[in-house]
Amino acid sequence: MRWHDYPDREMLHLSLANTIAGQLADYLRREGRATLSVPGGATPGPVFDILSGVDLDWPNVAVVLNDERWVPEDSPRSNTRLLRQRLLCGKAATARLIPLYQPGAAQPEDVLDALSQGLAPHLPISVLLLGMGFDMHTASLFPGADRLAEALSPQAPPLLPMRAEAAGEPRVTLTAPVLRGAINIHVLITGPEKRAAIERAASLPLDQAPIRVILDQAEVHWAE
Repeated sequence: MRWHDYPDREMLHLSLANTIAGQLADYLRREGRATLSVPGGATPGPVFDILSGVDLDWPNVAVVLNDERWVPEDSPRSNTRLLRQRLLCGKAATARLIPLYQPGAAQPEDVLDALSQGLAPHLPISVLLLGMGFDMHTASLFPGADRLAEALSPQAPPLLPMRAEAAGEPRVTLTAPVLRGAINIHVLITGPEKRAAIERAASLPLDQAPIRVILDQAEVHWAE
C-alpha cells in the first residue's frame, strides 16, 4: 500500500483526477483502448467532474462501475445515474459505458451471463478507482455478504450477484480476480474514521476487511 496525504480535499480531487487521466492516456497510446472502473457514491463525484473535462480519446475508453445496485437508472440509488450526471458528460460523453444493470430483469442472476459477456472484452481494467466503507467493504464485497467467500476466491468469475444486510438492494459486483488484475489501482477515502479503518484492515482477516484484497497493490489517496 502506497499512501498519499493531501492538505485538503480539493487538492486530492485535482491530483487524483490528473493521475487517472495520465494513466488512461498512457494506456490509450500503448493499446489503443483503455478501461476505467469507478465507484458510485458521493465521494468520487468531484473527481468525475474534473475527468469529464479532460481531453482524452474518450471513444476508446470503456467505463464500468465497481458495482451496481439492482435498481432502475432513474432511481436516486442508481450508481449509473450518478455516472451519467458527473462523469459521462462533457468531453467524456463519448466514452462507452459497460452496464452492470439490465432494465426489466427482476434479479441479477437472470442476466448475469449477458453482463459478464459484455464486460469480458474490456478486461483487464487499465485504471481502477475504489472507495471503502466504514465496515471496510469495497465494491459490493461486504463483510457477511451471502457470496463473499466466492467473490474473494482467486477462481471467482468476473461478476457475481451480492446480497448483504448493509447493502440494501441486491447488487452486482466485480470480484477479487478482476480487482486484483487491474493495471493501476487507487483507493479514495476521506476523514479520520476511514483512515483508521483502512489502517486497521491490514491486521484483520480478509472476510472481515474485504478492502484487503487489493491493498498490497493499491495507492491510497486521503485527505481530512
